[in-house]
Amino acid sequence: MNLLLLEDKDFVSPTRVRLEGRRLRHVQEVHRAAVGDDLVVGRLGGNLGRGRVLALDDALELEVTLDQAPPPKLPLTLVLALPRPKVLNRVLAAAASLGVARIHLVNAWKVEKSYWKSPRMAEENLLLQRVLGLEQARDTVLPSLELHRLLRPFAEEVLPSLAAGTTALVAHPGVPVPCPRDLTGPVTLAIGPEGGFLPQEVELLGRAGLTPVNLGSRILRVETAVAALVGRLF
Repeated sequence: MNLLLLEDKDFVSPTRVRLEGRRLRHVQEVHRAAVGDDLVVGRLGGNLGRGRVLALDDALELEVTLDQAPPPKLPLTLVLALPRPKVLNRVLAAAASLGVARIHLVNAWKVEKSYWKSPRMAEENLLLQRVLGLEQARDTVLPSLELHRLLRPFAEEVLPSLAAGTTALVAHPGVPVPCPRDLTGPVTLAIGPEGGFLPQEVELLGRAGLTPVNLGSRILRVETAVAALVGRLF
């Protein structure tokens, strides 16, 4: 945890917070902080700054100064076929830490129906994983997250407006067009499930304005592909 992320409910006054639970344990066991120490803090959706430890026993009390803007988000909308549950947490945390602005989780033929019923799809977990990504990257602004359990309505009714005015791409091994590098404008990027999108799905996304591109001859896992593509595009 490189940032102690504060929520509105943590504030007992405009400049003082009280924390318990996961964040308290982390400060005690990992930071091994003591009264008088300064920690890097940030308010969810707001500024970064410093927090001075006032008390550290059954709760952590901090006097905070929030005077720094968070890092800018990438102008990236990530359309991601729902990964396997054990991969989902890592992908969401990684996307948040990389600065992705918007995430859309979508269905695909190779996405198992059971994935949508996983406990990891609970709203609390989806939020926690993005928070963990922010804490890693010292960011305070959550990427937005939307779920779409039917691919065709999403591709026909939602995706065209998302892709409009952006460099719109779908990563798909084997196509002749290489993924572009070092873009400066907004990007819409779709990444398929393990095993990739079906050709019919790539065609469907193409009708919404997405160009199929490849990342080379290697077939990557979803979490690796996300990091590699974001690093290449920006």
